[in-house]
Amino acid sequence: MDYTLKVKLVHKDAKLPFRANAGDAGLDLYSVEEKIIRPGEAELIRTGIILELPEGTEAQVRPRSGLALKNAVTVLNSPGTIDEGYRGEIQIILINHGKEEFLVEKQMRIAQIIIAPVAKVEVQEVTEVSESKRGMNGFGSSGIK
Repeated sequence: MDYTLKVKLVHKDAKLPFRANAGDAGLDLYSVEEKIIRPGEAELIRTGIILELPEGTEAQVRPRSGLALKNAVTVLNSPGTIDEGYRGEIQIILINHGKEEFLVEKQMRIAQIIIAPVAKVEVQEVTEVSESKRGMNGFGSSGIK
């Protein structure tokens, strides 16, 4: 299916989301402000853009692996969800898990978004659910090797 992502720039320093390589799943998001994130703290970073998502989709906000590896900076609520009907400025919650202050600079690529289809489901209350091989085995039940 062909999707069009409509983007409104609402800040003079805003940039359109950008796919660095043709085969990349994510579109990079850029900061329009300079802000320091102290170790162990989170900050809300403005992107200066408003999205109009294609009908039946969401945008998933995800970290950039380079920021995570090199600076221990990541998206706090990853993946964050931007709902189809949201029309406010996109802002990203970044957290600094590192030991040093981290400077978010203007025009820095701070996160990425993946546009994904959303399944519309009906909720039905039942008294029983079907059996499965996994059953109620949860955390760690499949082992580590």
